[in-house]
Amino acid sequence: MPKRVLTGVIVSDKGDKTVVVNVERKVKHPLYGKIIRRSKKYHAHDEANEYKAGETVRIEETKPISKLKTWKVIDRVNARATPAEVVIDETA
Repeated sequence: MPKRVLTGVIVSDKGDKTVVVNVERKVKHPLYGKIIRRSKKYHAHDEANEYKAGETVRIEETKPISKLKTWKVIDRVNARATPAEVVIDETA
């Protein structure tokens, strides 16, 4: 049986070897038909404490590691966007 893989944004990296990942999905409302967003937070295992809040990561289902952790971080989808440096021309 294949393991489930989800993509989400890390909202907290305060725990030791643990990150909290917010996974968002879009569903159609059963009565009104409008597309609405649903989100759920998953506690995922991060062995080396290498992932930081704001990064988008992929998580994979695994055997229970602790009471809340049954997911582990596979890899980074893209790093946090860094602001571009602005060069100010002082000769003008």
